[in-house]
Amino acid sequence: MTKLKWGMIGGGEGSQIGPAHRLGALADSRFDFVAGALDHRPEIGREYATRLGIADDRAYGGWQEMLEGERNRDDRIDLVTVATPNATHFEITKAFLQAGFNVLCEKPMTMTVEEGEEIVRIARDTGKICAVNYCYSAYPMVRQARAMVRNGEIGKVRLVVTNFSHGHHGDATDADNPRVRWRYDPAMAGVSGQFADCGIHALHMASFIADDQVERLSADFASTIPSRELEDDAMVNFRMEGGTVGRLWTSSVAIGRQHGFDIQVFGETGGLRWASEQPNQLIHTPVGGRTQIIEKGEGGLHADAQRLSRVAIAHPEGFPLAVANIYCDLADAIAGHDRDGLPLAADGVRSMAAVHAAVASAKRQGEWVEARPSIFR
Repeated sequence: MTKLKWGMIGGGEGSQIGPAHRLGALADSRFDFVAGALDHRPEIGREYATRLGIADDRAYGGWQEMLEGERNRDDRIDLVTVATPNATHFEITKAFLQAGFNVLCEKPMTMTVEEGEEIVRIARDTGKICAVNYCYSAYPMVRQARAMVRNGEIGKVRLVVTNFSHGHHGDATDADNPRVRWRYDPAMAGVSGQFADCGIHALHMASFIADDQVERLSADFASTIPSRELEDDAMVNFRMEGGTVGRLWTSSVAIGRQHGFDIQVFGETGGLRWASEQPNQLIHTPVGGRTQIIEKGEGGLHADAQRLSRVAIAHPEGFPLAVANIYCDLADAIAGHDRDGLPLAADGVRSMAAVHAAVASAKRQGEWVEARPSIFR
């Protein structure tokens, strides 16, 4: 199998997400890491890239330099990952798509709905892949849950309850820490803080497993630390196009919670529960029956769950391998194989539309508002 060539923008030394992308992209020998513009400080980015094994002529000082350097190479990259601050995602993703590169963009894909719709159109017109790193949807047991819903194993979905709540920003004395402060600064984070940061993972997961799309929502936002302009806690009720009822809580001030991402899906004939802190297990309760634990790696799983499980039953597969599953699906998609579990630009713009809808609803005391981008109404 010929390896694809991969490059990365952002995700430099000290980055929270950069190592997960490097581990994920290289885990299955589907990609070679050949190019990078890893830091907004050119020399520091170049030096770090060479330490990671990138050749001097492909260790770039900025994304524009990388675009020009890769554009006309015979051995140009097949995929670029954009792991820069939120406000830069649109400009970089747009430029690389228009130049004929496939892109994996960190979430949120854009800052506005209009930008997101433009990315959807550019990807469609160029025929290039624009994926969004909703990597939690690539855990094997999440794929198992989705397959069970699609297979009718819990009947028609009635209710989804999900949350992504942690307490790591709950210390008011640490509110001015630059790694924390930017998440609540509209100039850097956009119109939403915690909901745009973590809540959209939970919302995407609800749509992914229920195999349905959010149609309208009602939101309540709170900034529990007064110095924060954007919310650090949010409650969002939503309705899906197929009639499913949704409840979502997301918080960064829930002290005592560590990762705190879980989802429950309740259907006519059963219920499912998955939690990111126990990602190898899917809890299934059939109506009138006993609760069962479905384990990653056991026999009889649906094909997608089997395909994306790497190690034997009872051995943990963590976050970097969920990211690796996104890269596996990307490699297959670049080769022309359909991978309908791969989160794409359409998912990115739906999320941004939900963010703006939630902000509008919260400002109007929880009024129900349309949550779909105009391109999908």
